[in-house]
Amino acid sequence: MFGPELVLILGICVLACNLWADRLRTPAPILLLVAGILLGFFPALRAVQLPPEAVLFLFLPALLYWESLTTPLRDIRRYQRGIVLMSTALVAATAAAVAVVVHALGLPWGPAWVLGAAIAPTDATAVGALARVLPHRNVTLLRAESLINDGTALVVYGVAVSLTVGAEPLDGLEISGMFLLAYAGGIAAGVLTVWAGIKVRRRVRDALPGSVVSILTPFTAFVLAELIGASGVLAVVTAGLGISQSGPGLVPAATRRSLESFWSLSTFMLNGALFVLVGMELQASIRGISGVGELLRGLLAMVVVAAVLVGVRLAFLFLMTSALRTTYRGPLAPRPELGARANVVSALAGFRGAVSLAAVLATPTVLASGAPFPDRGFIIFVATGVIVLTLVVQGPLLPAVVRWAGLPTDAHLYRSERKLAETVASSEALAAMPRTAAHLGIDRDVVAVLRREYQQHLRVLRARGRGDAGTDPAVANQEQYRRLRLALLGQKRATVIRLRNEHRIDDTVLRELQFQLDLEEVRLAPPEAPG
Repeated sequence: MFGPELVLILGICVLACNLWADRLRTPAPILLLVAGILLGFFPALRAVQLPPEAVLFLFLPALLYWESLTTPLRDIRRYQRGIVLMSTALVAATAAAVAVVVHALGLPWGPAWVLGAAIAPTDATAVGALARVLPHRNVTLLRAESLINDGTALVVYGVAVSLTVGAEPLDGLEISGMFLLAYAGGIAAGVLTVWAGIKVRRRVRDALPGSVVSILTPFTAFVLAELIGASGVLAVVTAGLGISQSGPGLVPAATRRSLESFWSLSTFMLNGALFVLVGMELQASIRGISGVGELLRGLLAMVVVAAVLVGVRLAFLFLMTSALRTTYRGPLAPRPELGARANVVSALAGFRGAVSLAAVLATPTVLASGAPFPDRGFIIFVATGVIVLTLVVQGPLLPAVVRWAGLPTDAHLYRSERKLAETVASSEALAAMPRTAAHLGIDRDVVAVLRREYQQHLRVLRARGRGDAGTDPAVANQEQYRRLRLALLGQKRATVIRLRNEHRIDDTVLRELQFQLDLEEVRLAPPEAPG
């Protein structure tokens, strides 16, 4: 199967599954997984393998960078104690529990720890795709945990592989050094990338070169970290969080619009293609199992491990919440939204994905002695199956559990903060208008027109803040103004298209005018709350 043909097939699958997802009321990732499994039945596609290097370098940096760019740093700071515990202690506890269970099913201790470490971390991209039914706050917590826990898991995985392969044994000091290097080195690589990116961005003002800087950022952070043996995942996350804080004041508006469109489209396609490839990998892993007995043992291990992941996560969440409430009092105590029902929802939302798949696929094929790595095919089969189970079973169950939990929505918080930002920004701009106009030498008539616009906008914002938007005439006038402007924009768009069709203007002029009309239409559209 040649590359272009595979790219075309993946693109068609992503498009078709997302179109059918709304009709079938099924999350698109589940349909994409099923599509990948079905594609595995075609002989021409059976030779397709997903190299771990492709997941680690092509998929993960881009996907994690976008997730970290869109994850609020304020919420990470707010829940940092819980996030740190779940990113370290929970990962270690999960790896240990899985290792014990699969060892009881006949897997040697070394491969058992390899499987446990690989399957321990939750996946940020899967959480972002499947946990949209959750309030924005809960999605942020899950994303933050998923963005950080990979470093812990990959260090445990590296130790398990090293001990299994038969390399020189590691003592406690060396293992501690590996953890320190993974975290400190990853954060340092991310910070260095952010520093360099800021320096370059201050010199680049054009949209296209600025977009190149943004595209290079996650891959630069990842490569820098990997070169020193640190966590490339953590480096990308650090870079994304750093750029999310410094970027708004550095990136011009045109570049920002271009970048958001690029990252939204590229991560949408990469995420969809990755789910399809996971489904195809499940087919390949089944073919790597020898005998019906081995297959049945793998299926049993798959189901048991998936149950262990949920059970350990649920028990840890209850213990962590209880411990934090006992240790911290007053404003430092866990928030009320982190209650029992929220813990059940969080336990079910611990999806596995790309990092786990990349880890098991990167398992060595031979030991230091030259003998084959024990049960490698079994490890890949169980890990891939667990990934599919967590997505296919827990994904559809999550909406029902969220409805049962009755989690408090946070849309009102988003709306109130947006109103605050708009009101304060407009008020301060109105106050600065005389001084700014005098500095720029603007005529009084122009200032008067703009002042009336700002005053009208402030009246609307304050009316909505008071809760009487339905009766205030300023709000009604603005809505009529918005509808009229949108209708006239449609008329202008039809006119320029007609002029192009009549060959009175060319396509270049049409595109330029369409761009301006589109920006104005987006500006006039009502905002939507996230999550």
